[in-house]
This record gives sequence, structure tokens and C-alpha cells, in this order.
Amino acid sequence: MTKLRLAIVGAGPAGIYAADIALKAEKNFDVSIDLFDQLPAPYGLVRYGVAPDHPRIKGIITALREVLDRGDIRFFGNVEYGVAITLADLKRHYNAVIFSTGAIKDAPLNIPGVELEGSYGAAEFVSWFDGHPDVPRTWPLKATSVAVIGNGNVALDTARMLVKHAANLLSTEIPGNVYDGLAANPVTDVHVFGRRGPAQAKFSPLELRELGELADVDMIVYDEDFILDAASQAAIETNKQVFVLHKVMNSWRERETGAASRRLHLHFYAKPLEVVGDENGHVSALRYERTKPDGGGGIVGTGEIRELPIQALYRAVGYYGSPLPELPFDEKRGVIPNREGQVVGDDGAIVPGVYATGWIKRGPVGLIGHTKSDAMETVKHLLRDQAHWWAPASPEEGSIVDLLESRGVEFTTIDGWVALDEHEIALGEPQGRARIKVVDRDAMITISRQK
Repeated sequence: MTKLRLAIVGAGPAGIYAADIALKAEKNFDVSIDLFDQLPAPYGLVRYGVAPDHPRIKGIITALREVLDRGDIRFFGNVEYGVAITLADLKRHYNAVIFSTGAIKDAPLNIPGVELEGSYGAAEFVSWFDGHPDVPRTWPLKATSVAVIGNGNVALDTARMLVKHAANLLSTEIPGNVYDGLAANPVTDVHVFGRRGPAQAKFSPLELRELGELADVDMIVYDEDFILDAASQAAIETNKQVFVLHKVMNSWRERETGAASRRLHLHFYAKPLEVVGDENGHVSALRYERTKPDGGGGIVGTGEIRELPIQALYRAVGYYGSPLPELPFDEKRGVIPNREGQVVGDDGAIVPGVYATGWIKRGPVGLIGHTKSDAMETVKHLLRDQAHWWAPASPEEGSIVDLLESRGVEFTTIDGWVALDEHEIALGEPQGRARIKVVDRDAMITISRQK
């Protein structure tokens, strides 16, 4: 039976799914897998990219944990590729590597003023309220009027966390420092902007419905945004998701408003033009152009320019992948260039032994569940590419442990994650909470490595 020593860099859903699929396809291979992540804990975007008040989505962790708890995949946390281990190291110890490092940075919004103080990337904000260990512990929540640019679920998460009263988050795993910050948030109005109409919004019905259930928050939509062209009407009639979204938003048009202390506004047909700053270089307004349907599902500008006074702006226009040392990178798409998961170099030739899956492979599109079929495609090619595998000089399973220890890397393991998991749950129990997430990286490592 052919031996396959496989390294996977990135322990989020994409990496774990790839590991599980590779092991289940082992009829002709003796597969041994090591999973690396730069964070001390596994699960990537599910732990650090999903709002804490979405326990149903975080339930995916249960399925991922079942894979790791089997004991046939080793986890090495707190190991940064390009620093603690290199591509040369991987070639010395493995037959192949799959990169599943995701996309965690904000995609750029190319309008004047985005660099002003008070202009933030939504991905950074998500990392903060999810307790990511590598972002600051505090967040400047000082604005009473805020704009969020984007018409996807990240925009809704950002808007909801800004407008939701902190007391209603206490039952979740929200870290203590995040609760304190949100409890002092003076916001009264959050405005979400989309260039196109309500029938083209990329919200999920579940996320949108949840907005309408927020305590002491009025949902504000505008009649001028619900004049539909033929293409929008057709989308509502033929697409169940669009139908539900439109029905939910239309129901808000009938609500009485004015009694709540906070308001969440949805603006459609609004193309951002400029973030306006004051004399101190701080965000003071959003200037945008009113758009209209073009009859084919797109939009055209009307020439009508509007300006909304704000004190903060969040850009939720998508995620963007990060380049990795010694690997090709597509700057335009923010991905590792590949052919169905087989990494290709600048010359268009397949790079032997190197693969990609998840958002770093295809870009930040699709829900978490889509990564499973994505991983199947990548693993299929890997298993067929035996002629392109590396011939490692030190394939023994203990050799990578020796290497990391010789470099003083304080790596964490599955057992360490179990210890950290139990610690966080225990912190939350006295307060009736699911858990209280440990935020400090050193503390995570200490808890994970204690004997």
C-alpha cells in the first residue's frame, strides 16, 4: 500500500474537510495527515469569522470536531507557515501539501476617503468581536451614526453587532472585553448601503429575519427603493430566496417606527462615491449617487448626489486572500492560482506536490458547506498525482515534532485544544453562558500546553 504523508496548512473548515476526505479515500493509500495553523486553536473562520449570536452556524464546529476527535489527524497550532515552517521543510517531511489558509483581509473599496480615521474594514471588526488573538483588545465605538457599505451577510453581521444592545449578547460566547466595548457603544443609527436593489441583495433569509427580531431596534426601509423593474420582479417570482428576502423587507414597510432607541436603515440603489472627512481627517459623511434599475438586472447612475452625515464607516465589500511565501499569487483575485486545486506557477505549469482548497483556491464566495465539494475536487487530483509527489528525506511522523521543538516553537495539539475548550466552557458556566472565549494568545498557549 502506498504511503502518503500529507501536510495541510490551515485548520478551518476547508482544511479539516480536505483531511477527512483524504483519509476516507485511503483504500489504495496509507494516509498520514498533519494539520497546521498559525492560531493556537482550530476551526478558523467558524471560530473567528461568525458572529457570536449565530450558534446555529457555529454548530458546524460539532461536525468538524468529530473529525479531529477521531485521533487519525494530528493538529499543530501556533505554527505559522513561512516563519515556523517553510516550503523546504514541508518537502523534507511530506509527499504533498494542501494550502487552505482562507481569506481574512478586507477587499479594497476604491473610493476617495477610505483611509480617513473612522473608516474600518468589516473583517477587522469581525475579528475583534470574535476575540481573534492578533487584533487589538479595544475598538473605537464612539459614533452615533454609522454607515456600512455592502449587501452581503458580513454587512448584516457588522450592522447587527453595532446596533444590537450588548445585554442581549450575554448568553453567547462573546469575550468580556468585547461586551464592555459594545455596552458603551453610543450608536443610534446604522445605515447599510447597496448599489443595486433589494432583489439583488446577497443576504441569507435567516440573517435578514434576525434583524427584524432585534430588541429596541427599528428597521427602516424606504419606499423609493421598492419600485421594481421587470428583471427584479422576475427574480422575485422565480427565486425562492429572493422571494423571501423581498417579503421580509416589505413587511418592515408596514411597521410602526419611532419608539426604539436605535434604528437600522437599509438603503438600496446607492452607489458610494466618497467618504467625506472633516478638518481633523476624521470621517464626517458618506457621499453617494442614487442609482436606478437598467431593465436587465443591473443599475445606472441617475446623477442625483446625496450626502449622509456619519462619524464612522465600515467596508463590507468582501474578503481577500493573503499571499504566502514561496507560492504564486493572483493579486487581482486574492487567490493562489490553480487548476481545480492543483497550484500553477507563473508559467502556467502545475507546481508538483502543492495544492489549494477553500477560499484561497476559489475566492471568498459560497457558504461554509461549499468547501466540502471544493475539497473533494482538490483531493481527487492529489491522489491521482502520485507521480508529482515529493520524495521526503525525513517522512517519519516524529521528525516534524523534533523540528518544531528544535526551533522553540510552542505548538499546540488536539489535546491542548480540548483543554482550552473545557477552560472556556468552565469560564462561562457561572454566568450561564456557552463559554467565555480566551482572547490573549499567550494565555491560549499556556492553557493548551499545560501538562
